[in-house]
Amino acid sequence: MKRIASILAATTVLVSPALAELELEKDELTFGFIKLTDMAPLAVAYEQGYFDDEGLFVTLEAQANWKVLLDGVIDGQLDGAHMLAGQPLAATIGYGTEAHIITPFSMDLNGNGITVSNQIWEEMKPHVPLMDDGRPQHPISASALKPVVEKYTSEGKPFNMGMVFPVSTHNYELRYWLAAGGLEPGYYSPENITGQIGADVLLSVTPPPQMPATMEAGTIYGYCVGEPWNQQAVFKGIGVPVITDYELWKNNPEKVFGLNAEFAEKYPNTTLAVTKALIRAAMWLDENDNANREEAVRILSQPEYVGADYDVIANSMTGTFEYEKGDKREVPDFNVFFRYNATYPFYSDAVWYLTQMRRWGQIAEAKPDSWYDEVAKSVYKPEIYLEAARLLVDEGLANETDFPWDSDGYKAPTPSEDIIDGIAYDGRTPNAYLDSLPIGLKGDQRVVGTEVQG
Repeated sequence: MKRIASILAATTVLVSPALAELELEKDELTFGFIKLTDMAPLAVAYEQGYFDDEGLFVTLEAQANWKVLLDGVIDGQLDGAHMLAGQPLAATIGYGTEAHIITPFSMDLNGNGITVSNQIWEEMKPHVPLMDDGRPQHPISASALKPVVEKYTSEGKPFNMGMVFPVSTHNYELRYWLAAGGLEPGYYSPENITGQIGADVLLSVTPPPQMPATMEAGTIYGYCVGEPWNQQAVFKGIGVPVITDYELWKNNPEKVFGLNAEFAEKYPNTTLAVTKALIRAAMWLDENDNANREEAVRILSQPEYVGADYDVIANSMTGTFEYEKGDKREVPDFNVFFRYNATYPFYSDAVWYLTQMRRWGQIAEAKPDSWYDEVAKSVYKPEIYLEAARLLVDEGLANETDFPWDSDGYKAPTPSEDIIDGIAYDGRTPNAYLDSLPIGLKGDQRVVGTEVQG
């Protein structure tokens, strides 16, 4: 029925002045996603008719995990997908599966959290500063976890935590938090891709929807994941989110919309049309101070999208975040879809992911700053984004002032006060940034066997 409704809607808008006059090379498309709230631009573009307005007949299909999703884009079963930002970059440089994947659209900022089990939280609490009202002072540093990890290690118990994929934001954010608190999250090498070389905390992959159950079973003591799977732990009474990624790195980049480079070259107008629809969806999600978020939650709670309870999704999607049960705090920018140029694919965002790959050994050897710039520009495509934005402005569907027309693709440096370890980030100088981080590979260092050398 939904397919029929989509076709009828598309027929109706053929007479609408909002319909673009792009000559589409392909109009029937299938896009993949993982059941997370930050897939919202895809769901909204579908449900609000923005794909229809572009003459696109879109099918959205949930995928079992990130690898299946990436493989689907590479082999053409999927025309594009909601992706981890690290996936197009890793594929393009040949880490894991090799393929040239691009992104003309960043899907969101923030949206993740780090959650620990109730038991671990009780052991951390004595090391967490309190506010005057007795509640924990946020953000909570991993230094509060360090004595807990040391205790487990002394008892011969490995300290296991979960993240969603080796090149996920979640892997890098969890590692960043641990390292900022003085804990070694481990290294990768060409011979050992576990990421656990020299680790105090052993990180392993768990698919997002399975995180709460895996922690409840005791297989992992905590995890980093996107919503709604941190809030799900609170609702189930099995865990406590200790930090959001907004507190870790204010307005950090998150997912992207990924396409095979060959698709974008073969179907340039279709790529523009898709980007236009996604920009409109992002605008809708953030407009009028998030006035549409309750409707967005209703959409996402449907089983074909995220499928979690309305209240669980709403807990973070509507401007709040609940840590312990009853400790709900205002975090209006926990999910950002359009504000702060969230949808613009900045090169500096790509460079940050590449620095984290280098920091932990996924990029085994040192690279010059020019290499980071070249890779970023081969994957992130702001020129496609701005062309789509110009079409929307010319059609009266977007405001001229909402887009960074004169950007060179790099953001202003992220100031030290916006990052938990107090270390500023400038995407134009990746090697200097790596050298400034106390834990992680720098310079010509590499992982040989079980040791960092150089």
